Amino acid sequence: MTATMMDTFVPKKDFDSYEEFYNNFTVQVPENFNFAWDVMDVLARDKPNERALVWCDEKGADAEFTFEDIRKLSNQAAHVLSKGGIQKGDPVMLILKRRFEYWPILLALHKIGAVAIPATHLLTSKDIIYRMEAADIVSIICVDDPELLVRVDESELATAKEGKSRLKFKAFVRSVHTPKEEDPAQKAAALFKEKALSAWTDFNVQSKTEAEDFTRAASVNSNTDSMLLYFTSGTTGMPKMVRHDWAYPLGHIVTAHYWHRVVKGGLHLTVADTGWAKAAWGTIYGQWICEAAVFVYDYDRFVPQAMLEVISKYKLSTFCAPPTIYVFFVKEDLKKYDFSSLKNCATAGEPLNPEIYEAFLAGTGIKLRECYGQTELTVTLCTYPWLEPKPGSMGKPSPGYDIDLVREDGSSCDMGEEGQIVVRTDRRKPLGMFHGYYRDDDLTKSVWYDNVYHTGDIAWKDEDGYFWFVGRSDDVIKSSGYRIGPFEVESALYEHPAVLECAVTGVPDPDRGMVVKATIVLSKDWTASEELKVELQNHVKKITAPYKYPRVIEFVPGLPKTISGKIRRVQIREGDRSSAE
Repeated sequence: MTATMMDTFVPKKDFDSYEEFYNNFTVQVPENFNFAWDVMDVLARDKPNERALVWCDEKGADAEFTFEDIRKLSNQAAHVLSKGGIQKGDPVMLILKRRFEYWPILLALHKIGAVAIPATHLLTSKDIIYRMEAADIVSIICVDDPELLVRVDESELATAKEGKSRLKFKAFVRSVHTPKEEDPAQKAAALFKEKALSAWTDFNVQSKTEAEDFTRAASVNSNTDSMLLYFTSGTTGMPKMVRHDWAYPLGHIVTAHYWHRVVKGGLHLTVADTGWAKAAWGTIYGQWICEAAVFVYDYDRFVPQAMLEVISKYKLSTFCAPPTIYVFFVKEDLKKYDFSSLKNCATAGEPLNPEIYEAFLAGTGIKLRECYGQTELTVTLCTYPWLEPKPGSMGKPSPGYDIDLVREDGSSCDMGEEGQIVVRTDRRKPLGMFHGYYRDDDLTKSVWYDNVYHTGDIAWKDEDGYFWFVGRSDDVIKSSGYRIGPFEVESALYEHPAVLECAVTGVPDPDRGMVVKATIVLSKDWTASEELKVELQNHVKKITAPYKYPRVIEFVPGLPKTISGKIRRVQIREGDRSSAE
């Protein structure tokens, strides 16, 4: 059997049962491991002509890159960054959406030993200023959107006035659709009334003239140095800076091989903007270690039919998306599309409603496999290949994770009892787990103390050892002495054909403390009415315990979400509180 890159790090990768996998799977972590040098450049040397990245966009453009192409592009990018003054340990923000330049630029930062800070293009000037000051960012590389360039310029000027600006290099990457004669920086300057402190570099133009080789420094990094900083998506409070080290990519071997089930030489698509951690989970590290090609679909507006056509046209092997994507998929006629190459589909980010699971299975023949994790962690709970999926369940613990459910006093819960998901780290720290919140020891200690990391998520475990998500601790609704998790009510609502999307929250009530509220986006051909509200309430009463039905229902055109696709229930709650004042 031909050795693969994964064999370099994993002594044993084939198992006969979940129990054997959980107890015996290990990863060997080399000293001073660097993914760019030790994985990507090795693949470029040994398999230069094998495809590494396939990219297309919603306007019909596409491109394909081999491992050797990626090596050359990342080396050219490393020269550009080095000439821009970027050095080992420097924090660099990447706002690159789904442009294919993200991958070689990220690898270039790894080769230099700099700290990558992926971010979303939806950041306001206030958001950028917060990140610049919190992480001492020295460089920003972003897409060629003039309004985004203006926001960066505004942020640089604002931090400079306070004596806090450290930016020494700004660059933009060009869209394949941007005319060559057009200068996005000039357009931004015309929009920006004040003079920008530093000039913008056209990354594409500059990188083309650079050498295709780049010399590895004697000491690029140690395993415990910072490699990635992720600002959390901020469903509650200000974003936290999650610090990951250089061994983090190896933690995603489990993600790619055992959850996504990527195919060597196949194409894998994880629906993710590069600005959030799911991109690290599904679009680079584990997938390339397993020698699958990463597929990127670059779009601004999600159109279910267009994405289904992409899956069919490019013969994708594996696919991962948040449940919201599957909600829209199953509203389409799935029999119209060719899924013959599709081997496995996965989902995470929110619990999967059972009716969506069943509809997707009926339309494709594929059993969706769920997973639970956080930006701070890797795959923590999962429906692994040896486990029969229970729709709505997160599955069982991953190797290296000692998972428990605990009460408020810290004692372990009984089977069927709801409690907070915690990771016990007294015996071992899971590979890929974060090193704490950057520059915030107090915040780290508030969630990780006595060798126990508290996720803030509530769940329960059934008699078979499967875990079931209830909600964030602040999402659980306490009404008339009952604890009601939003997911169960949402699942009941999704069984009604009128419901396209929904979010369940609690609203204050003088008699019950709180009552259940459902915020609902209707399916096409359904009209909001008082009669429909009553029909939905009665529907929930029949599906689940009657006391859980939504006493308040609001129909809305769309739900507030983070860039990662998670529903921002906190925004709904804040809106309700503001309306009540």
